Amino acid sequence: MKIKELKAREVLDSRGNPTVEAEIELADGSKGRGISPSGASTGEKEAVELRDNDAKRYGGKGVEKAVSQLNNEVARSIGNADFDSQAAFDHFLIDLDGTTNKERLGANAILAASIAFARATADAKKIPLYRQLVEREQYIIPVPCMNVINGGRHADNNLDFQEFMIAPHHAPSFKESIRMGEEVFHTLKNLLKSKGYFTGVGDEGGFAPNLNSNEEAIEVILEAIHQAGYTPGTHISICIDPATSEMWQNGRYVFYKSSQKQVSSEELIMLWDKWIKQYPIVLLEDGLGENDWHGWKEMTIALGSKVELVGDDIFCTNPKIIAEGIRQGIGNSVLIKLNQIGTITETLDAVKLAQENNYNCFISHRSGETEDTIIADLVVATNAGHIKTGSGCRSERVAKFNQLIRIEEELGGKAFFAGLNTFKI
Repeated sequence: MKIKELKAREVLDSRGNPTVEAEIELADGSKGRGISPSGASTGEKEAVELRDNDAKRYGGKGVEKAVSQLNNEVARSIGNADFDSQAAFDHFLIDLDGTTNKERLGANAILAASIAFARATADAKKIPLYRQLVEREQYIIPVPCMNVINGGRHADNNLDFQEFMIAPHHAPSFKESIRMGEEVFHTLKNLLKSKGYFTGVGDEGGFAPNLNSNEEAIEVILEAIHQAGYTPGTHISICIDPATSEMWQNGRYVFYKSSQKQVSSEELIMLWDKWIKQYPIVLLEDGLGENDWHGWKEMTIALGSKVELVGDDIFCTNPKIIAEGIRQGIGNSVLIKLNQIGTITETLDAVKLAQENNYNCFISHRSGETEDTIIADLVVATNAGHIKTGSGCRSERVAKFNQLIRIEEELGGKAFFAGLNTFKI
């Protein structure tokens, strides 16, 4: 695949902050475009975005430096080079950057180019993006895990925990699963309104009310599931991402938005155990912080046979860190975020490593999302079985749902909906 032109520009993400968009045109006229998302609660070991730090533009968040890197150094270095695979192109970018965390060119620039190349290649072959990413005989359409109540760093409310999600898994298809989820989402809005709660939404489209407790978030969701005509645990279950790395202070976890209470790792594990027994929770992401490796081991021993324990901040979609986590018996699932590692190739390597070691993979968006729908194709390509891309509103979120509806329709009998199989431990 000979690249004729690479160009980049500064565009906006869902928060109205700048991010990098790249376009690639191949010698045969095929084209592809990619946009890099951005996170708010980020892991310490994530690949590094390149920002301008110019206070006079976008409060220092501009990305003109990253754009310039693509338009100048990267474009010149590519020249008329041929790349025979996605891996060849991505490793070219990695080697050109020359750092361990992509800080020189910027992971936001590198990822945008990586996505653009994948789309251009798919266009050249006249195949769908998911098939360009991974060619297989049968694909799995994922269960959507919809973030219906936001807290933590994603909302200006009093909830310490970041994401309360519903997983409408008992359905014959993705299309019907989304219908179920949306019905609960709209029922929840009316229910919150009837209780006198605020129904504005947070960064990921979930409602962001001030509630009496973190537990009330789950209880009001369960009430909405009932009111929508479904049975919690049978038709629709609960997934939680408390984002506890944000709560970690001096070896303890601080309920920093509500009571200011401090608890140990053991006490937080006991809380999760209590919740799992009390509520139909099937997935717990980042139940402990990224630097609490000992706590993670204890949590995996205590809860690993009861629930899907997803590592986000602790793994950062990094194959080297994931390998160490597998060796130590940390969790049983890996959150997959493209911009945590910075290229499609490294992302697919992370998924392959996890799946070969019987870990689940949970494909994820970022809180600063874009209209780019690549994670919809990625979750199908990898047969990961479940995806989180936000709530039942905001176009940068539902764009991924709409893409999955199209993919399911296109594949027909060559795919099946993950449904209940996703959450069997």
